[in-house]
Amino acid sequence: MPASIASWPDGLALALAPLLLIYAALHDVAVRTIPDTVPAALAVLGLGVHLADHMLPAALLAATLLGIPLLLCWLRRWLGGGDVKLLVALALLLRPDHVVPAIVTVAGSGVLLALPYCALRHRIAAPPARRPAAFLARIWRAERFRLRRGGPLPYGLAIAAGGLLELIRR
Repeated sequence: MPASIASWPDGLALALAPLLLIYAALHDVAVRTIPDTVPAALAVLGLGVHLADHMLPAALLAATLLGIPLLLCWLRRWLGGGDVKLLVALALLLRPDHVVPAIVTVAGSGVLLALPYCALRHRIAAPPARRPAAFLARIWRAERFRLRRGGPLPYGLAIAAGGLLELIRR
């Protein structure tokens, strides 16, 4: 299949997937969860794309082979459940030969995400006691609290960055 849009499922996926990934990243930053509807929608898009391009068995195999070690990471509490679902759905959406490069890109994005968290953890001032009215100010206040206590990273941000980069490569 050529790199251009070959079918309407592919075009729909290329239009909606970036929006879904950005939404997942922003939701993860704000409240540290990824809504189940996002991986479900990405998986449905991936199924449609791979039914149209006749690569469904290879895509299912790639997603399964990625899902097994991710499940073990979730069991060890190294990754959140939303992160695992988002990664598997992303693997199902991407061409099977793009899954490994996407995981490498996600890992690199995760390192870039972790650097400021590690560097700022003991240097950032405590958040103000009063809750600000503005939405972004409230998110920044919550993030400062999470930074100071060593809370979890919003890894959905790294997953979205890796997924967006792989969709651009497509």
